[in-house]
Amino acid sequence: MDLTEIRNPDFLKDLSVSDLTLLAFDIRKFLIENISRTGGHLASNLGTVELTIAMHVVFDSPKDKLFFDVGHQSYTHKILTGRAKDFQSLRQFHGLSGFQKRRESEHDVWEAGHSSTSLSAALGMAAARDLRGEDYFIVPVIGDGAMGSGESLEALNQIGSEQRNMVIIFNDNNMSISTNVGALTRGFARLRSAAAYNNLKMTMKESLKRSDFGMVMYHGMKNVKDALKDSVIDRGIFGEFNLEYLGPVDGHNIRDLIRVLSVAKTHEGPVVVHVITQKGRGYGPCERDLKGSWHGVGPFDRDTGKPLHETPEGFRTWSAVIADTVTEFAEKDERIVALTPAMLYGSALDTFFAKFPNRSFDCGIAEEHTMTFAAGMAISGLRPFVSIYSSFLQRAYDQINHDVCRMDLPVLIGIDRAGLVGADGETHHGVFDIGILRPLPNLIIAQPCDAQEARNMIATALHQNHPFAIRYPRGEVDVRNIEKAEVIPLSWKEIYVPETIRAAVISYGPDVLKISEKARINDLPVLVVNARFFKPLDLACIRRIAALHVPVFVYETDMKASGLSSAILESCCDEGISMPLKRYGIGDEYIQHGAASLLKKEAGFDLNLLYDDILKTVQ
Repeated sequence: MDLTEIRNPDFLKDLSVSDLTLLAFDIRKFLIENISRTGGHLASNLGTVELTIAMHVVFDSPKDKLFFDVGHQSYTHKILTGRAKDFQSLRQFHGLSGFQKRRESEHDVWEAGHSSTSLSAALGMAAARDLRGEDYFIVPVIGDGAMGSGESLEALNQIGSEQRNMVIIFNDNNMSISTNVGALTRGFARLRSAAAYNNLKMTMKESLKRSDFGMVMYHGMKNVKDALKDSVIDRGIFGEFNLEYLGPVDGHNIRDLIRVLSVAKTHEGPVVVHVITQKGRGYGPCERDLKGSWHGVGPFDRDTGKPLHETPEGFRTWSAVIADTVTEFAEKDERIVALTPAMLYGSALDTFFAKFPNRSFDCGIAEEHTMTFAAGMAISGLRPFVSIYSSFLQRAYDQINHDVCRMDLPVLIGIDRAGLVGADGETHHGVFDIGILRPLPNLIIAQPCDAQEARNMIATALHQNHPFAIRYPRGEVDVRNIEKAEVIPLSWKEIYVPETIRAAVISYGPDVLKISEKARINDLPVLVVNARFFKPLDLACIRRIAALHVPVFVYETDMKASGLSSAILESCCDEGISMPLKRYGIGDEYIQHGAASLLKKEAGFDLNLLYDDILKTVQ
């Protein structure tokens, strides 16, 4: 079947189960071929092919609200709603998003780049539907570890209380990005043993619902039914939330999926359909992956599974440099512990976890809990290192504020994927953390420009007794000349000082080195300053720059609002410092997905624009 000819999912209702099974095969082949060229979320989408087909057979999108938690599971949904023709642009600049996007299609009713929002959203939709007297199904798919988060459990609590109609599909592959952890995971495993009981229940309901009398009998047998359930299996997690439960069902058997979803449609109140899927289904390298390496991938050779981009010799990821340095210090300091909210391999903490299993804690998709857990450790004499993606950090803001900074606890926060991250787009760009953290008392905030400075910042953080946040970007960094980590002062560093200074540039991170190199090669009369600490600001350096009476350019790759340039302007105002200043950075907008260089150019703050403005000033 030519998938690019699909315009909407209506055609599915006329296909036989055999035809639908062939369609699933075609979709898997299409996904592997296309994602091998563009990159994307491969394993999670290979696991939801049959499930998405069955959903569109049983329900009527867009009238019925079908959405995925997390939205990276929605590629088959995109294909069935007419977007296969656009897959060559997946995650590319001005192309198809890797998540559900309302602007793309009327079939995308919710956007979820982070996990665990679907159940709260579903209840909100159900309440609005009922208040407006409307009639449609609400069908959130929640999986990849999202069910174990705090927000999901809070939503389940109210859903069980309000008893509004919705069909919750629990996509259980025992994985988030890597293998799931926690007591809830063991509870879900027990539910998988309930197949015999639930198949009996579905068969009973299907048989009796064919007549009004049969339905009366079915509802009248509730006490018998519940007693049977209690004698066969534990009532389970969902039963404790007062939710009806169907399953588990094979998530790759289209006939069974259509059957159970059809039964769920007839239920009054909220019902959970427990679907067992295999992440990476149909592609060997994905099926064998337990580390999450195939969760989100770049372009790869689909025959061998090897990535087309290899890390250059002498380079490592920023995440690995940070994690390995913490591991190095932990070998000499038993107080150091490491925590991650389900990003063990993404944050390169696997070496630490292997060396120090008793000092390693994967908290699942629970950023808030992770941060307060770390605070409890710190207040008890340990030195916790929490590695957390910038775009997930905002979920733990309250805990960083009240539980870490307010009590001035020495928690080291590694802010991974800081800055523009490229193809994942708006929900994943790590550009807000400076602004949300900078107002917090007691907190030190820093960003290194290279691997050596990263190591030095770890040493500095571990040799003081305050909260310390180190942000670092996605990507790779040269490690060929790194030396022993040393404690450094909490001050800025002038990294290019020409004989004559006619302008000054203040920046940070890897870009400040690019700016410095450009100035050196072209012999530009420009002072380049590495503003490696956002907090505390180096007021002495600011005064020295102001005393030069030259134009000053502040280049930042994050939000200008509450960022470095805002901090400098505030300090100048408070200290009565006069300094002409031009700012480059992200304005009051969300940035789409695409290569960082293209995003910077479109947003008006790429380095070439800065160079042009410098040349106009100094010539």
